[in-house]
Amino acid sequence: MSTGKQSPEQGVEVPIDPAPRPTRRTFSVEYKARVVAEYEAAAHGQKSAVLRREGLFHSHIQEWTRARDAAAKEAPAAGAGSGNASGQGRMSRAERDNERLQAENQRLKAKLAQTTAALAIMGKAHELLASLAESSDAPSTSSR
Repeated sequence: MSTGKQSPEQGVEVPIDPAPRPTRRTFSVEYKARVVAEYEAAAHGQKSAVLRREGLFHSHIQEWTRARDAAAKEAPAAGAGSGNASGQGRMSRAERDNERLQAENQRLKAKLAQTTAALAIMGKAHELLASLAESSDAPSTSSR
């Protein structure tokens, strides 16, 4: 009894895979938006019915909702004065470098302000210690 089928070219048996590898499901943006809207509109007791009917998990809805909210947050920022000639909402290399350098500049300014404040405190502490040392060096008028 044969457990596979023969290859016509070589006459060699090739095993038949009884359970082919499953393929990952993919969902369109429209489908995700429709399901999230339906899930959010459903009454408290009916939300799980939407998930069961569609064969989804709550984590799908959470992920899709986060992605939708992030896209909505980025959309006005990208459209308002992006200055990008392509009009696709993508930033050019110079724009990305500019943003990166501005963020680094802000970080370094904050660090400089912190260092300046620390130096001012150290200077005041030095003055205080110097005045305490002078007062202890003064000859004491003890009765010994």
